[in-house]
Amino acid sequence: MNHHFLLIVHLLSATVWVGGHLLLVFGHLPQALKEKDPSIILNYEKKYEPVGMTALVLLVITGILMAYKYGVSIEYWLQFATPIEKVVSAKLLLLFLTVAFALSAQFRVIPKLKNNPDKLPEMAFHILSVTIIGVLMLIFGSFIRFGGF
Repeated sequence: MNHHFLLIVHLLSATVWVGGHLLLVFGHLPQALKEKDPSIILNYEKKYEPVGMTALVLLVITGILMAYKYGVSIEYWLQFATPIEKVVSAKLLLLFLTVAFALSAQFRVIPKLKNNPDKLPEMAFHILSVTIIGVLMLIFGSFIRFGGF
């Protein structure tokens, strides 16, 4: 598959993923915390999740395909030997961390949040963490243009 096409799909997906989380952090989270109303976050998540998860899946697929095009196949993941491997490996670690936060939120925090507004700060921590990770992944990806780090 054409590298430029993969890059465009990857960048558009990153825009949706990171942009959606930034909108949540700056547009909805402050109001939810102020009003102690978990439904503000839950309603946003309900609308965003189909688009956001599609973007995340596309990010993973295009990221893996582009890594292979750069010569970083699965046997080189998490090796940190070359500058490009360092970027790919760092992004994979951040992806695993994102998955850990998502699973924690989905199975531990959100079920309690529905009936207990006191869980909002914990949910806010998860949201902020995933948002910061997304921004870091975006920044790390930009280093590919310069040959890695």
